[in-house]
This record gives sequence, C-alpha cells and structure tokens, in this order.
Amino acid sequence: MAVGNNTQRSYSIIPCFIFVELVIMAGTVLLAYYFECTDTFQVHIQGFFCQDGDLMKPYPGTEEESFVTPLVLYCVLAATPAAIIFIGEISMYFIKSTRESLIAQEKTILTGECCYLNPLLRRIIRFIGVFAFGLFATDIFVNAGQVVTGHLTPYFLTVCKPNYTSTDCQAHHQFVSNGNICTGDLEVIEKARRSFPSKHAALSIYSALYATMYITSTIKTKSSRLAKPVLCLGTLCTAFLTGLNRVSEYRNHCSDVIAGFILGTAVALFLGMCVVHNFKGTQGSPSKPKPEDPRGVPLMAFPRIESPLETLSAQNHSASMTEVT
Repeated sequence: MAVGNNTQRSYSIIPCFIFVELVIMAGTVLLAYYFECTDTFQVHIQGFFCQDGDLMKPYPGTEEESFVTPLVLYCVLAATPAAIIFIGEISMYFIKSTRESLIAQEKTILTGECCYLNPLLRRIIRFIGVFAFGLFATDIFVNAGQVVTGHLTPYFLTVCKPNYTSTDCQAHHQFVSNGNICTGDLEVIEKARRSFPSKHAALSIYSALYATMYITSTIKTKSSRLAKPVLCLGTLCTAFLTGLNRVSEYRNHCSDVIAGFILGTAVALFLGMCVVHNFKGTQGSPSKPKPEDPRGVPLMAFPRIESPLETLSAQNHSASMTEVT
C-alpha cells in the first residue's frame, strides 16, 4: 500500500510509547485512589489553641451539603474541558484553512495494518489525555499537602469538642499538641484536619486555565474575537467563585484557597507550555534553509563570471582566425 508524504508507518516504536504512557497514567490514577479512598497515608496531627477564634466557626455540614458538591465539581471539571477540546478539534478539522495547517503539522501514523491514527484523532487523544493526567496529578499534590501539613479547618474546634476542663485547655494561651483531647466524631475530625491547600480551588482553576489556554491557542477564526474572551473569562470566573464559596462556607481559610489556586495554575501552565507546547502540532512547518555566509567561503569556490570585454575579445579573435583560414 502506498503511503503519502505526510504518513508515517510504525510497527514497534509507537506501541511502546503508548504502553509507557498507559503505565504512567495507571500509576497516577492508582496513587490518587489510595489518597482519596484508603487510609494508607495518615494525616499529620497538628496542635492548636483551645481558644483560637479562627478555628471556632460553625460546622457547615458534610461536603454533600455544600453548594458545590463533590459530584457536581468532578463532573463539571472532567466534562467541560473535554467537551471544549472535542468540539474545537472537530470544528477546526472541517474548516479548510485550519485543516490544511493541522495536516501539515501532524503526521498520520500507521501502526501495522490495523490502527490508523489520523491527525484529528491524535490531537484529541493527546490534549484530553494530558488534561486527565494533570487532573489526577493535581489531586495527588493537594492530598499530599493536606496529609503532610494537617492544617486545621475553620470549624475544627466545633467538631473537635475539646475537653476544656482538662489541664491542657485550662490555660488560655496554652498550645495543645495532644490529639486525644478531642471528644467529637473521629471521622469528621479527620476530615477537619485536611484544609491546606483547598482541593476545590486547585482542581477548578486547573480545569479552567487548561481550557482557557486551549481556546486562546487553537481557535483562530475572526468570528471568535468576542466569543473567546467571554468563554475564557466565564470559566476562570467560575473557578474563582468556587474558591470563594469554600471561604464563605467556612470550609477553608483564605490562605488554603490561594495556595490551591497557585498549585492548580502551576500544573496547568507546565502541562500547557512544556508538554503540549501551547497546543501546537508535533511537526512544525519546514523551515527554509538559511543562505550561507559568503565571508567564510574560499575565493576559489565562487563561480567565475565572464566579463563583456572578455566576450568581445573572444569574438574578435575567432573572426580574425576565420579570415586567415
């Protein structure tokens, strides 16, 4: 079968890369699962002051009672950027000008005789795959920070219910490092020790910023001059309001939300700029060869150009030789 100039056949290298990427992705998902659903990593027990006003906010209830529940958060975070990338890539592929540029940047991969990876499919898998990896990586960083620091939520003393009559709490400014002083529900107390950084803030800003970078880097049509800013600012504003909601419900401190914003922004910028290279193709347009500097070329290498006087002299010489004969 004839293969075009922009088609590349591979039998072993591409499956090897895919296998390595799948192993990395599976390891990331597995580590996130252990952080979220198991007690493998124990939370650090941080001390507190029994009369600390910053930790005496009213208990806002479980996460399912929040205005932004975890189910709604995760569904929106996963579906919105994936839908934007899927719709954007298909729309650009059916536009003639952008399709020609896309095909020029991407190579069609033939992995054996069964798998045909055209540029559209490769870009969709690449951008959504990197987004999913970053989402799980951000979740891992957030859980690691919460486990290591054990930072207390604003409602910690409300659910901890420390024994104020004990010797540890009798002094007004005495620091309590004994975790057994709490008399409340142990499961709620453990969740109240996971505040820094804010998971909702980190995941929401990561998803919004990744989608924003994709929109600004790929959609180049003239009719999108107003639609692009509205869509980008809308996603960023939603992420910002999600962080503010955590503060207003006394579920996180302002510092927790700011740290979450910084963490999610850093992950999104790293993946967008260093991994997918601002959502450009892997194969750039061929660059024109630069002209060689004549100053470094030897004089004998230049071609000899015959002057008009030499041409006229040669003609006169041939004419005189003809008359002699």
